[in-house]
Amino acid sequence: MKKFFFLAASFAALTLSSCSITLPVAVSSNPIGSKMGEAEAQVFLHVLSFGGDASIMKAAKKGGITRVATVDMKVSDILGILQTYKTIVTGE
Repeated sequence: MKKFFFLAASFAALTLSSCSITLPVAVSSNPIGSKMGEAEAQVFLHVLSFGGDASIMKAAKKGGITRVATVDMKVSDILGILQTYKTIVTGE
């Protein structure tokens, strides 16, 4: 019975786990401003893309930003199967 609970707990922890990290990509001398834009793309097994666009240009356009101040990249990974790349742009 102990083995069953250990296996069930291990399986639950493995299937519910994910990893996420946010890294700075670029900084300019432009003021930070109050606007923020995000662009996202999803990838399956690090190979197959679902047609998303996580570019800096797309994030700036979505946020209505003409002068980019900072660019951050957030990468999320679920069991090495599904990865999400999100570009976060701030500026004016």
